[in-house]
Amino acid sequence: MATTDRQATTLALAHALSAAERGLAVIPLSRTKLPALRSPHRDDTDLVGAAGAVGPPCHGECGLLGHGVYDASTDPARIRELFAAAPWATGYGIACGLPPHHLIGIDLDTKSGTDSSSALRELALRHLFTIPETVVVLTPSGGRHLWLSGPPDVVVPNSAGRLAPGIDIRGAGGYLVGPGSRTEHGFYGAAPATAHLAPAPCPPSLLRLLLPPPRTNHPTPTSTGQHGQGLVQFVLAAHEGQRNTRLFWAACRAYENDIGPALVEPLVEAALGTGLSEREARATIASAARMTGRRG
Repeated sequence: MATTDRQATTLALAHALSAAERGLAVIPLSRTKLPALRSPHRDDTDLVGAAGAVGPPCHGECGLLGHGVYDASTDPARIRELFAAAPWATGYGIACGLPPHHLIGIDLDTKSGTDSSSALRELALRHLFTIPETVVVLTPSGGRHLWLSGPPDVVVPNSAGRLAPGIDIRGAGGYLVGPGSRTEHGFYGAAPATAHLAPAPCPPSLLRLLLPPPRTNHPTPTSTGQHGQGLVQFVLAAHEGQRNTRLFWAACRAYENDIGPALVEPLVEAALGTGLSEREARATIASAARMTGRRG
């Protein structure tokens, strides 16, 4: 490892330990901004048990490292263990949605060519809220991450562009690149005069916008049995980066077992609960129907 990489790793660990002292759970990240430790289950291609039922994904219950945000910790010894297992790490991620802050990240992107800052200001004017003084992290691309705290009894999902073009939300199951991290695109640093701040409470009007709208409940039809219920739970357990893949896989299994049409609405509802849009969910299920030679 080059000297500069070692220095970046040492700096990232120091910043991660400092964040942990503030109650923020952290994991090591690689230069690509992805978790530095690979999943120990990466070769488990179908996650199906011996009896044919869909098994729940492992969130670290196996005791091994490499479960992404589920490895996140505020314990200094644990954090040092994570970085020791990933000496190539040059940054760290801060898990969102965890106590005590229940962190919500507002990612104002500039790469999409949209003025996300103006879009947020327009939302604030339209819905009568103001962004409070809080931690702001400057990204290498010129974007900003705003840190807000949420109530403990509310789960804010991850989303990309749902609030407005160029505005991504990091909520439960997601993470933010921490200030002091170095990636292949550059350095993440706290904006002047904000590093010492605690995440400010999310304004109630903004919080309502971050939550998915209430929907009519479509219970899993009893005709689909336990296998259908297991497929729905498999989709519900997806986090960002897995959502379409899990939905497509579950829909394929449903159509192959002749319960696809009965399971369409429950699978759509499950996908919406993970942050996918209804259009994306129905398109993915339709693709599964075509792939298996069925028609919903």
